Amino acid sequence: MKKLALLAGATALLLLTSACTQETQNKFNRAVQNYTGTDGVLDVYAGDKLVKRFIKIDKLTTAVSTSGNTPRPYRYAYGVLDENQNLRVDPGEKKVYFEFSDYSTSYVFYENPQS
Repeated sequence: MKKLALLAGATALLLLTSACTQETQNKFNRAVQNYTGTDGVLDVYAGDKLVKRFIKIDKLTTAVSTSGNTPRPYRYAYGVLDENQNLRVDPGEKKVYFEFSDYSTSYVFYENPQS
């Protein structure tokens, strides 16, 4: 009986979300993701060489202008700078702020973990 009720609830949720617009579904997914958290990785390449890796990223956020709702051309987040790029938080590796451009000019701005 429990399995049947669970299946019915899952089916109802599926039908409700399929009737929503894509933007509404995205908002719902972000809300669930914000509640449950994530374990994201951001790799930065220069050509084919991995030059920086940030791990344990909760989410990337698009910057918004202070005088309105205009999105800025960069994204930002907090994550651990994985200095030895082994996908693990090792002693001495710190959580830092970083941002990267949406423009074709490649850059990543990040907090100095040594300070």
